[in-house]
Amino acid sequence: MSASGPGSDAATPAGEEAAGMRRGLPREPGGEPWPPASAVPPSIQHPDTAREAQNRGALGEVEPERPMSVGGSDSGADAETPATATVSGSDADPDAVPAASSDETARATAASATPAPAADARPSTPSPRPPLTVPRTVWPGAAARNRATTPALTQKRPPAAPPRAAAAGTRLADFSPVQLLGSTAVLGVFALALVGIVVLVARFVLAIGPGREFLAAFPGEYHLPASAPVGLPAWLNWSHFLNSFFLLLIIRTGWQVRREKRPAAFWSPRNNKKRRISLALWFHQALDVLWIANGVIFVVLLFVTGQWMRIVPTSWEVFPNALSAALQYASLDWPTENGWVNYNSLQQLSYFAITFVAAPLAIISGVRLSGVWPKNAEKLDRLYPAEWARKVHFPTMLFFVAFIVVHVALVLATGALRNLNHMYAARGSEDPAAYTSDPTGLLIFAASLVVMAAAWVAARPAVLVPIARLFGDVKQR
Repeated sequence: MSASGPGSDAATPAGEEAAGMRRGLPREPGGEPWPPASAVPPSIQHPDTAREAQNRGALGEVEPERPMSVGGSDSGADAETPATATVSGSDADPDAVPAASSDETARATAASATPAPAADARPSTPSPRPPLTVPRTVWPGAAARNRATTPALTQKRPPAAPPRAAAAGTRLADFSPVQLLGSTAVLGVFALALVGIVVLVARFVLAIGPGREFLAAFPGEYHLPASAPVGLPAWLNWSHFLNSFFLLLIIRTGWQVRREKRPAAFWSPRNNKKRRISLALWFHQALDVLWIANGVIFVVLLFVTGQWMRIVPTSWEVFPNALSAALQYASLDWPTENGWVNYNSLQQLSYFAITFVAAPLAIISGVRLSGVWPKNAEKLDRLYPAEWARKVHFPTMLFFVAFIVVHVALVLATGALRNLNHMYAARGSEDPAAYTSDPTGLLIFAASLVVMAAAWVAARPAVLVPIARLFGDVKQR
């Protein structure tokens, strides 16, 4: 039977109990509490030694406990001792192991009375694992920041690619040839359907009574003042060609500047090395200067010779006549004016808008965006922000492109030989049927197209760099 003293718990000092060791009543009357203080378990003497002993025990290096018999003199032993206790007497197992000596018994009892050392609260650091043989694609999340990471986990994560904007990043190269062909076919069918609807509506309006009366009252042109000149002089033909030439290259270089990311060369003035612009922008601005100079000469000659009355409206009748001309164009029944004598009202408004509205807007917005604009001019910048200039400059360029396409198409569709003789050969007559079979204007027009194409091809760094070096310093990549 197991025996224990009733006062064993009270006899245990608080300090020793807190240290992980409990001591019971003395084994002899008046003696020291048992087990003695010298029998301190390894876990209290040195934590590392206790941990090492525990590890050895787990590996089977420590001798397992053996059951021991407790005599009557051991009645004061700790009642919580987990060792197996047997009572000497008739109830004892005849096959039981003989009782150990007093020293062995004391050590076994002390070992059994000592609780197992508490597990180390500090987490063990995992051993570094070998680096991966493939590029890492998974990294620890935010919760792994408080953990010890291996060198392989602490490698720098590659920066994520910025998301591509759905609208701005779409390019023609992203579509397959079948998709492009299908889109073109759908848009072509839609455009033809729209044109057909417009033609039918225009014909219906001009066929009904009010439409016929409107067409009779406003045939599409009004009479010019009696002092208005007749015919087109040669200087106007040359100015028209130069305007077309410069405007074509300005549109090309402007689009190049807008799309260029890595310029092939840079230009800077000799007196200011810090100011540097791309070669394409320098060529764009140089063409602007030439185009403006040609335009100034053209406007001056217009007012000196009286030719301004041909493109500047002189009567309010220009607006109903312009509507009438538009309906005639839409119905595919072209106006029958003679451009050598007078333009129809729609032509007059178009030429006025391109000369006195679109061209000044392009110049004013271009100056704001160029290097001519003064630096650090806060008041001027507040009065005319650069964002306003950008919102005007690009749409103006689109207006020029649309005007060129429509203008060339109508020139060729409404009597190509006659119109080209007026515009390029300065040849015409008050008789609309004259020069309808003369190829002179057509040949000059074809030669001008060859010059424009050659200039388009030559507008590259190999040709532009020597020219740009005449006006500044050029640095190539």
